[in-house]
Amino acid sequence: MTAAPVIYVDADACPVKAEVVKVAERHGVAVTFVANGDLRPSRDPMIRNVVVSKGADAADDWIVDNARPNDVVVTADIPLAARTVELGAHVLGPAGRPFTAETIGMAVAMRNLKQHLRETGESKGYNATFTPQDRSRFLGELDRILRRALKSATS
Repeated sequence: MTAAPVIYVDADACPVKAEVVKVAERHGVAVTFVANGDLRPSRDPMIRNVVVSKGADAADDWIVDNARPNDVVVTADIPLAARTVELGAHVLGPAGRPFTAETIGMAVAMRNLKQHLRETGESKGYNATFTPQDRSRFLGELDRILRRALKSATS
């Protein structure tokens, strides 16, 4: 039996904070929001806010230093996703896209290609609009991943 999973959220500009709390409350799982600042305080003892320095990747480094195998990490940051997949965490993007050992390589490659295209002027680099379908997909996928993590923790 392993420790109960914790949900770590790369909270800077995360559009699904409320959804994370909703699913976590349903399953009785603790949530840690990590950001460079501007986190709304919570009276809920299962919600923890961690404010890190303004340094580049400070929130990412904090999450990597604290996440364990079977924890859940919510992030849109592909390099952070790769680092936490490597730790054995369940990783999910805010649009409901899971990052796994099988899919992270392609996600990193696509990120690098898009960055190159932006740097060369071939692409303007606009991000896709976050849709209600993305929010719905995220809710379903987070619930599925959390159930799997909780089952692993009790086996």
